[in-house]
Amino acid sequence: MERTIPLLSAVPYLRAYHGQTFVVKLGGELLADPASLARVARDVAVLHRLRVGVVVVHGGGPQLDAMTARLGLDIRRIAGRRVTSPEVLEAAKMVFRGTLSIDLVSAIAKAGERAVGLSGADGGLITASRRPPTTVTDDDGSTQDVDYGEVGDVVSVDGSVPRAVLKSGAIPVVCALGADGQGAVYNVNADTMAAEIAIAVGAAKLVLLTRAPGVLADADDPESLLHWADLRELGRLEADGAFSGGMRPKIAAVRRALEGGVPRVHVIDGRRDGALLEEVFTTEGCGTLVVPEADQAPAEPIV
Repeated sequence: MERTIPLLSAVPYLRAYHGQTFVVKLGGELLADPASLARVARDVAVLHRLRVGVVVVHGGGPQLDAMTARLGLDIRRIAGRRVTSPEVLEAAKMVFRGTLSIDLVSAIAKAGERAVGLSGADGGLITASRRPPTTVTDDDGSTQDVDYGEVGDVVSVDGSVPRAVLKSGAIPVVCALGADGQGAVYNVNADTMAAEIAIAVGAAKLVLLTRAPGVLADADDPESLLHWADLRELGRLEADGAFSGGMRPKIAAVRRALEGGVPRVHVIDGRRDGALLEEVFTTEGCGTLVVPEADQAPAEPIV
């Protein structure tokens, strides 16, 4: 860890968040790196030992890209979201619910805690409907009609499923698949799913672990990191075209979580050693904290 978190300064945060629930989302790029995976699993395990309920949601974009390439399938994204053919969906089931879920559950076990691998389709956790064809503005400003294929939009979340796992003393690990009431399975954006789960379980925090330092005012300048932002600031940056590619669904998830009642969303660099603990248990943090309205946001920690 780049710097030690003083125990005494962390006490107010430990007191405030004891018994609370956090939703932590990590992408496939962190799962692909054994060192990053081990560090994130360690930090999640530490939160769990401190009696913070942690629901982990994971994607797997790079791994799915690799699998689809091996199978000779097209890789296509529009506005940061994947177009999913039936064949790509089958690959997603294998990669998300198979390899990646097991790897993450095993890493948490190695860190000393129990975890249960789930998909959004398990136990009716995520009810989704097939996304209808829609008109999308891509990163280059072009507008086109898009059929995203076997992609699902979240209709509802049954928060009792992750709560039951937490009550059992284990950590729920959820991959980005959902299902409708007729048994059809869909690929669901993991950032979107994490936001919806955070709302459903009444999470105190949603933490998005990314490859960026946090929310950048200029995507090409790491020094433009925003340490604090609210929905108004995000709207201004969106209007200025600051977000592109995979950051667009992340910002949409941040907005959805905050508007849905989650009081704090954090966007941090998941590759940084100890980033999750540093962001949660220090005043300075290490990424971007986003709140609904800066003028009305109570100070951390929220009791």
